[in-house]
Amino acid sequence: MTKLAREIKAFAARHGGSAEGQIAYLGQMGARIVLVGADGGWGDLVAPSYAIAERATGKAGITVHEKFDGDLAARVRTGPYEWSRMAGIQVGGPANP
Repeated sequence: MTKLAREIKAFAARHGGSAEGQIAYLGQMGARIVLVGADGGWGDLVAPSYAIAERATGKAGITVHEKFDGDLAARVRTGPYEWSRMAGIQVGGPANP
């Protein structure tokens, strides 16, 4: 849990000094912590359980949203990599490696 909190704080520091997140239950795999930085950069981490994800985000001091929608989703900034990957899913788009 302490390592996850450090990783969340490091993410925030690299992306404008703050971050917000959302925790999604992954079943037996644990929980996914999706992070959005102040600069719109985003990333994710996987915790071994939902409870550990909650404690790590609390220790890191970030705001956690119940859903990944609205203002949080609107702040995400994507680049050429993401657009290329999304296009690859569409018929006729570039193939995924």
